[in-house]
Amino acid sequence: MSKKVFLCAISNISSGHCLEDCKFCTQSVRYGATIDRYYHKPIDLIVREAKEAKSRMASGFCLVTAGRGIDDKTLKFVCESAEAIKKEVPRLNLIACNGTANVEQLRILKEHGIGSYNHNLETSEAYYPEICTTHSWQERYETCENVKAAGLKLCTGGIFGLGEKMEERLALLESIASLDPESVPINFYHPNPALPLEGRTLEVEEALDMIRMARKVLGNRRLMVAGGREVTFKEDDYKIFEAGANAIVIGNYLTTRGKEPMRDHAMLEKHGYTIAESCNER
Repeated sequence: MSKKVFLCAISNISSGHCLEDCKFCTQSVRYGATIDRYYHKPIDLIVREAKEAKSRMASGFCLVTAGRGIDDKTLKFVCESAEAIKKEVPRLNLIACNGTANVEQLRILKEHGIGSYNHNLETSEAYYPEICTTHSWQERYETCENVKAAGLKLCTGGIFGLGEKMEERLALLESIASLDPESVPINFYHPNPALPLEGRTLEVEEALDMIRMARKVLGNRRLMVAGGREVTFKEDDYKIFEAGANAIVIGNYLTTRGKEPMRDHAMLEKHGYTIAESCNER
């Protein structure tokens, strides 16, 4: 496998006001988790974060909003944010992550500078009712199909450690593969006392086995270890690349803190990896 690693950063541009009941998510208002909650982050701050991400060699930058899907206000806000970033950081690949979306909405995002859309399946279709009842797994899958129909690059993945069995993990990966995404974010559950989910932090070897399984099922697609890297792998996170990952999220996540990007740079250099300069590299 190539020794080249892709870096991505995320910005939580609208936080903590989701009405859905996803049991793994602190952004649901149902559970009262102690997080920052706001409707619109100032666009000048979003642009500063994008510049910072680029300076730290991120090739992708994801604009995330809380909520089931895109409404008119959200669409306008994401488009305005994307346009502002593109003026200042034109070579940064912009990813939107705004929930359920139809083809027309996704085409509008593309027209305003979004290159990819992230919408995770989260878990298998059979297990999904155990973690969410306010919308269906099929709604998620259909949004992923809409992404491709709109001409955007698809980013879709899921979470391990939600209480699912091994056959459900394999079913999730097979469903992801059926969508032929460009990038697959693999997350590991980060427990929070406010959440009702009886999930767990996976042991390092079990988590590495999940990455190996993902690489086997997903072939040469970009495999990104995202949320939960810090609590799952701690200082052994370099092992994720040996297991088959070739991308990571740098900096903070939606409601949890990540490692310092310069620490990740040093880790990659120490173990002989180079950083990809563009999402278009192979």
